Amino acid sequence: MCQHKPACPTADSADREAARLTAHHPEQGWSLLCNGVLLFEDTGELLPDGQIIAPHRPLTAGQVATAA
Repeated sequence: MCQHKPACPTADSADREAARLTAHHPEQGWSLLCNGVLLFEDTGELLPDGQIIAPHRPLTAGQVATAA
C-alpha cells in the first residue's frame, strides 16, 4: 500500500504505528495509516485483515503498583 520512500512499516510489523497518516479524524477518534491500520484514540487498532489489537495505553504513575 505504502508509496513512501523509505516504505512505512507493514501492518504486521511490530512498529506498524510508525506509518504515515493517510486520514486523521480526531473528532471521531480514529486515524488511518498508510499501511491500512486503523488507529483509535484509545490506542486500540484494527488491522487490514480484520484482526483487533486491544488498547495498550502506557501506565501512568497512579496506575503502577509497587511491591511491599
